[in-house]
Amino acid sequence: MRYLAFFVAVAATALFAALSPIYGSWAIVGLVIAGALTALGVWDMTQAQHALRRNYPILANFRFMLESVRPEIRQYFLESDLDGAPFNRSKRSVVYARAKGQIQSRPFGTLQDVYSEGFEWLAHSIAPAKPGGHDFRVKVGGPDCKQPYSMSLFNISAMSFGSLSGNAIQALNKGAKAGGFAHDTGEGSFSVHHKAGGGDTIWEVASGYFGCRNGDGTFSPERFAKTASEPQIKMIEIKLSQGAKPGHGGILPAAKVTPEISAARGVPMGQDCVSPSRHSAFTTPLEMMAFIAQLRELSGGKPIGFKLCIGQPTEFMALCKAMLESGVTPDFIVIDGKEGGTGAAPLEFADHLGTPLRDGLTFAHDCLVGAGLRDKVRLGASGRIITAFDMARAMALGADWCNSARGFMFALGCIQSLSCHTDRCPTGVATQDPRRANALVVPDKAERVRRFHASTMEALAEMTAAAGATHPADISRHQLMRRTVTGEVQTFADAYPQLAPGSLLDGTAGEKYARLWAMADAGSFKAKAA
Repeated sequence: MRYLAFFVAVAATALFAALSPIYGSWAIVGLVIAGALTALGVWDMTQAQHALRRNYPILANFRFMLESVRPEIRQYFLESDLDGAPFNRSKRSVVYARAKGQIQSRPFGTLQDVYSEGFEWLAHSIAPAKPGGHDFRVKVGGPDCKQPYSMSLFNISAMSFGSLSGNAIQALNKGAKAGGFAHDTGEGSFSVHHKAGGGDTIWEVASGYFGCRNGDGTFSPERFAKTASEPQIKMIEIKLSQGAKPGHGGILPAAKVTPEISAARGVPMGQDCVSPSRHSAFTTPLEMMAFIAQLRELSGGKPIGFKLCIGQPTEFMALCKAMLESGVTPDFIVIDGKEGGTGAAPLEFADHLGTPLRDGLTFAHDCLVGAGLRDKVRLGASGRIITAFDMARAMALGADWCNSARGFMFALGCIQSLSCHTDRCPTGVATQDPRRANALVVPDKAERVRRFHASTMEALAEMTAAAGATHPADISRHQLMRRTVTGEVQTFADAYPQLAPGSLLDGTAGEKYARLWAMADAGSFKAKAA
């Protein structure tokens, strides 16, 4: 059906060519029209810039034609969201422009209602700093880490091979290599497509232990050490939970386990690939710290951390207590917000389970500060981060760097068709159908990924300078403003007050935090009685 219009054009061309000697001029007109459509279809299938045209020759041109006919129509398609709200689709158009190297400025000001509840902005300085370079980096790796990593402040968030096509993974990883930033594997493990890309990679180890598992699904130290020795793998991230479906496992049906997926994940063909909802390598916070120490040793001293969406606050505090009691600290923690997306999340989980990024990030940052651990642990943030302002806001709330998934999907050409779970992605991004995936031309999309990263980092540098700072980490919560439900202006410092260093240890953190801290137990994820 994707090629129906092209096949009809070819058939019409042949028909009119046969009829032209008999019926004369009108058949020749038909031949010219049908021939032009056939030529257009051939061009669509062979050009490299638009996967949509490669997958839907002739038909896809109507979409691009409507976008260019009138500003109002273009505005609707590029700026309006699927539910009519302008915000998310506006960000998508920014990504498209940056990825394609197009002009990013927009006439007639912001689309936002600046007087509505929740509107946010960054307070600039009358004496802005002189803009410098935009290759901001942060060193990840504590005193026990032998191979610290100099990380970009903007990286590709976890998306597995299996969820995304092999071509999409290669394009992301090649773009990361060209731009000097990192690409998280997601729980699907390190694959041949990551290796083909050659870029810096963060290997995510989840509850299924894909890429480092025994036949019964338990953790294999020997297989972990082998995979972790890959030079491309710069850091290892233990996934405790992800924002869109925290506390939920998953199953990749046997029919979808291809030979490539089988090799990457270490699961047999012909069997369902199961991701349990919890880890089997540890059951308590102290055991988890021991697991982190084990992975650091097995990896040759590479940075080891974990990712989670904040849930019950005493559990994260229990991890902090386990760090203090064991003397083992992760090199980094990534806080994932519940607003993150996946095609595998049940509706109730996506809508009503897990803590949003800002609340989870500020809580984790303040707990580490209050426990005297913040200087030993780097914090990453992920969860609908797309623009430079999103990054500045997350860093003001405590993040050392940011990860983005949907931003880089947009850079690949994702049009939010909401068909990720159907295996019929029209742009070849989220599919394992080789015919659809091959429409995504790796070199072209890798360059778009690189350009999106570079343009966003440049925008971050310009915002930072406008705020009077020389590094994004210098932007404080006092410089971020939001409008409240009453119409008043509130700083983020007022909305998210910070704990004082060591205040959880000396009992000065306040009644709320003191009560939660007393309930947390390094020997169990289950809270003590209040």
